[in-house]
Amino acid sequence: MKSKACYGLLLTIALLALRAPVARAEPAAPTASIPDGIVVMISVDGLAAYYLDDPKAEMPTLRALAAAGARATSMKASTPTVTWPNHTTLVTGVTPARHGVVGNNYFDRATGKKVTLISDPVFDKDQIVKVPTLYDLAKAAGMKTAAIRWPATRNAGTLDWTIPDVGTLELLHKYTTPSLLAECQQAQIDISGGGNAEAGSGTPPTKPTDEACTRAFNLILHDHRPNLALLHVTDVDHTEHLKGPKSPEAYAAVKAADHQVREVWEELKRDFPEKATLLVVSDHGFSPTKRLILPNVILRKTGLTEKSGKKGTSAQIHIVVQGGSAMVYVMDDAHRSTVLEQVRKAFAEVKGVSKIVGPGQLQAYGVADPKDDPHAPDMMLFAEEGCAFGDTAAGALSFNEKPERKGSHGHDADLPDMHATFVAWGVGIKPGARLGEISNLSVAPTIARLLGLSLPNAEGQPLAAALAD
Repeated sequence: MKSKACYGLLLTIALLALRAPVARAEPAAPTASIPDGIVVMISVDGLAAYYLDDPKAEMPTLRALAAAGARATSMKASTPTVTWPNHTTLVTGVTPARHGVVGNNYFDRATGKKVTLISDPVFDKDQIVKVPTLYDLAKAAGMKTAAIRWPATRNAGTLDWTIPDVGTLELLHKYTTPSLLAECQQAQIDISGGGNAEAGSGTPPTKPTDEACTRAFNLILHDHRPNLALLHVTDVDHTEHLKGPKSPEAYAAVKAADHQVREVWEELKRDFPEKATLLVVSDHGFSPTKRLILPNVILRKTGLTEKSGKKGTSAQIHIVVQGGSAMVYVMDDAHRSTVLEQVRKAFAEVKGVSKIVGPGQLQAYGVADPKDDPHAPDMMLFAEEGCAFGDTAAGALSFNEKPERKGSHGHDADLPDMHATFVAWGVGIKPGARLGEISNLSVAPTIARLLGLSLPNAEGQPLAAALAD
């Protein structure tokens, strides 16, 4: 979709752009040399691979796209199998050990506090993403870029049009492209909330609905014709947490997400005939939650933590929960090996714990060594499917039933239920291609190939079997 000249120059420009101070960018003027084709990636958060072959899941659009284009049987996610690391992998082609978004949250060893990344309350994109993204490189090549509610993109200077994935209206208005706010208001698209609060909960909505995000996305496609555009819809994930995967409510959310994909597909066929490529992916799968493991209760019994309110405290060790996994941070440098061995013994026989991954093993999971990235843990605990971790230290039991949240993810990426969805259609995609199981490390290199870009240091390879000759 773009000429292949001067890749080295473009990459140099991209890397310099990443180091430069970030300013809020209004849309750049169109460049005559850039063609008017487009690559769109839609992420349906929490859409497990098993839904595509589930007869109870009403997904006529995704199945039509798969029939006319390419699909994977399943797509292996990055570790941990949660939203923010995997969305960053999808646009970089590298593991969290390389791109730096280690979880939905992490423990800051310097401050001694847990840091929340999800919903962007603290950091801009260039503060947490350590490598070039697809939209950085596309922008450096003179292309137009857009991202609606894509994680870890707050204040990204290489996005021409953006609504960030933030949790408050103040941040939404501060970091949404100013001209897009005005355009949405004129088009009567309410991006100020209206969703994500359970009916009757009394909790005010703080994020735009999937429907509003899809309408804003199509407005950008129609009026501004970007070359690379990313859309993140979230209701499937939200519903599965509350009601469980494969519940009636989850199937209804899957049906609604399929409709939103259809709206974008129809827009592409109208405005970009024979010039559009559409990829529909997800970040992770989902597991029903039947048992909650409470690691701080277990550690309190060993004397490694103390009860403080509902959570455990310790000068030696901190636990950061990622749903189906728990990240273990050891603060006692002098006795790190001894403490880790105590942790290993404490969890060795705990029902519902499937793996204990310690130093020397984390690299195989795409998790950084804490010597290289202090945000990374010293050890990870993985739960069996059907189990998840909680962070309370109260009570005498090491587990509890979890009636208020029926589904989870974050588990070992090898578990089939954690596998994500991949479907591709349009220009450059081979009709009828069937890919088997793939890795999400291959998504960004595939999009780079479609755009005629070079993605530096990608750990995945383009999906050659999905690409037309």
